[in-house]
Amino acid sequence: MASILLSTPAVEPVTLDEARAFLRVETNDDDEVIAALVGGARIHVEAQTRRALITQGWRISADAWPADGRLKIAPAPLQTLDAARVYDIDNVAHDVDIQAFVLDRANSALIFAPWALPAPGRLAAGIELDVTVGYGDAAVDVPEALRQVIRLLTAHWYENRGLAALGTVTVLPSTVAALIAPYRVLAL
Repeated sequence: MASILLSTPAVEPVTLDEARAFLRVETNDDDEVIAALVGGARIHVEAQTRRALITQGWRISADAWPADGRLKIAPAPLQTLDAARVYDIDNVAHDVDIQAFVLDRANSALIFAPWALPAPGRLAAGIELDVTVGYGDAAVDVPEALRQVIRLLTAHWYENRGLAALGTVTVLPSTVAALIAPYRVLAL
């Protein structure tokens, strides 16, 4: 199963002003650097947790419907199922009624009756599901612990902007791992 980003977040979970205040930077000379670091920190948190912090559009592709009728959606959390398609043997897409799916938002999964859905004819990526994922609004819906991780990573990277010497390892603050741990979506 593959996930492809269709629409990027419109905003970051931490604003430039919030990041500048956290860093205690009073000028706007480094605004581009700080904004890039905030974006990089969000991407790092999303990769570590397999969660989308801000509302994003993704395309999930699969080779076949799972026999148990449950399809975990990553990145989590699932907001909506926007479209479903199945490709036939001639590589022609056919829409599947999204009413055939139940959204299990608590587990970021789609539940369905696999025998009631058309089987894909294409051997690879015969199923495409367009979903909207993410917590939603940056200041209200994103867990504060993950917003704090973004601030901490931004500060760490801002203070350590130089290139690391060959053979050295830059260690992230232990607080980052501790704050991320409860939000990790584990793959089995």
